[in-house]
Amino acid sequence: MQKIGFISLGCPKNQVDSELMLDKLVKAGYEIASSAEEADAVVINTCGFIDAAKQEAIDNILEMGQLKEEGTIKKIIVTGCLAERYRDEILKEMPEVDAVMGIGANGDIVKTVEEVFAGDTVSLYPPKKDLPLCGERLLSTPPWWAYLKIADGCSNCCTYCAIPQIRGPMRSRSIESCVEEAKTLADKGVKELIVIAQDTTRYGEDLYGEPKLAALLRELVKIEGLRWIRLLYCYPDRLTDELLETIRDNDKVLNYIDLPLQHADGRILKAMNRHGDKETLLALIEKIRSYLPDVVIRTTFITGFPGEDEAAFEALSDFVEQAQFDRLGCFAYSREEGTAAAKMKNQVDPEIAAHRGEIIMEQQYDIFTDKQNDLIGSVQECVVDDYGDEPGEYLGRTWMDAPEIDSAVTILSKRPLTPGDFVSVEITGVNEYDLIGEAL
Repeated sequence: MQKIGFISLGCPKNQVDSELMLDKLVKAGYEIASSAEEADAVVINTCGFIDAAKQEAIDNILEMGQLKEEGTIKKIIVTGCLAERYRDEILKEMPEVDAVMGIGANGDIVKTVEEVFAGDTVSLYPPKKDLPLCGERLLSTPPWWAYLKIADGCSNCCTYCAIPQIRGPMRSRSIESCVEEAKTLADKGVKELIVIAQDTTRYGEDLYGEPKLAALLRELVKIEGLRWIRLLYCYPDRLTDELLETIRDNDKVLNYIDLPLQHADGRILKAMNRHGDKETLLALIEKIRSYLPDVVIRTTFITGFPGEDEAAFEALSDFVEQAQFDRLGCFAYSREEGTAAAKMKNQVDPEIAAHRGEIIMEQQYDIFTDKQNDLIGSVQECVVDDYGDEPGEYLGRTWMDAPEIDSAVTILSKRPLTPGDFVSVEITGVNEYDLIGEAL
């Protein structure tokens, strides 16, 4: 039995693509290796969104190339966003690679593996729309939580972003398809369902002529076994009253909204092909909190976008202070070839962009620390994710924290707990970014 190693890079959407391919390989009789060193062939599902992600993908390819040269592995297959974006450049520049597949070829992963084992070099680029959006998955997450990808591609066309070029326009799954998969996941023991797409709030526009995320959520909450439903990647323009009411009126849908805003200065937002300004975004935050008083809002920003002068940066900094976000990430602008922003004048020095990002993160650290300290003495519903280092110690998350991106809580318990358990925890302290609490 030949063993296949799998390296999945980038976002959760890519992770779901990997899980679909893993299931196909297992059903075809391949064994999934626990490490690259144990594999006969390695599949690298790459990200190609920004420079740092591209470099990570290239580093992984080179590392696997070294293992191949040493005779540890025999074949290297590259797929995902980097493969889709740079196509045959990868085979030309990296002769150690045996196959490069565009995202539309993911459904042909078994055939590609067979061909490279037969000695062929494969370059396969079917239409992007051929990317499988659903199917059976071999979950790579813990058994109590999983992602539900409800669409792929993006039609927003922000000027800094290469995703529409790489993944194509948004393509939604039907409500029935999403619900069927969610039921299957719940039957397997999934209790926390994390709904993802490039823009979840635009879900359904292409199929139904209008956004249908609220309608989908109303179906998902009916599924027995699901306890938490978490939304990621919500676009501010489409955070409708109907959606906020649906979140408010259904306990399973967490009052957690991931709302990537990217900036707050109106001129910069317009240059990004986004809408609004500091005042309209503050009004949106106020509206969300009026519907959901205990809401946790996560956002991301880009510093150093072309044309961002000191006044624009000050507008962003002031906005961060006024909005008091619960979770925040900030990234220096990455000049991506082929995007409209890459051709803009007034490019900002990368060191200045990075420094501004550091200022925002320092600013947010103080806000976040205050919010964490405010939780001391409260009781929060938590999920246990792992065992701690000491007896009676466990690692988990509050309902306010998404896995792998947000904070953790160290849970002390006098009774045995098991990963996947949901427990009420009294918060007793703070340790830098994380909480400490006692299970009740």
